[in-house]
Amino acid sequence: MEELNQTWVMLKLGGIIIVPLSLLAIIALAIMIEKAFVFWRFARLSNELSNLIETYGFKWKDLEKILSGLDNRHYYKRFFDAVISNKHQPSWWIESRAADEAQLIETALARRLWVLETIVTAAPLLGLVGTVIGMMSAFQVIGSEGIVNPTAVTGGVAEALIATVVGLIIALVALFGFNYFSRLQSQTMDEMERLGTRLIDHIRLDQKDEAHETT
Repeated sequence: MEELNQTWVMLKLGGIIIVPLSLLAIIALAIMIEKAFVFWRFARLSNELSNLIETYGFKWKDLEKILSGLDNRHYYKRFFDAVISNKHQPSWWIESRAADEAQLIETALARRLWVLETIVTAAPLLGLVGTVIGMMSAFQVIGSEGIVNPTAVTGGVAEALIATVVGLIIALVALFGFNYFSRLQSQTMDEMERLGTRLIDHIRLDQKDEAHETT
């Protein structure tokens, strides 16, 4: 409890610039929590689904059974459904529909990541503004009172340093979050593309077998 009180006192010493910095911290934290939930709930690929597609010789009904157990908002379900629903179409048609769906999914996964990227840049700049304000306060006291009131001078310096530190901490956390979720997005899209290729290859083989049977 005492540590929390000390932290609160330090933040108050940071001056008015702590208010927008706190707002940026809340926004960054909210986005990272939302992204963590989205990737955990709607972008996780189960081993059962991955292993089935990797076998090449799977039955479509087995795949459809697994997909039926997923939420309609699940990104892999959306992508695979776009392929399966067009499996009787020419391969170029399937690839086009799959690419369109993948683009929509990539856009959804990247949503609000630009905000984290903006916070990475904005937080240190706001901290720098707080630094300038704090140093101006310290120099103003020195200019008007000499060194009669050293407490006021150290208060201005403390305001400058605290604003800088808070801005840098927020930027670092947002940077780690941005890089982590950007990497997760890239890995998800790569895996989706790889498995989509497996599905289309399976469809090509089925279509080839059907062509042989008709001739």
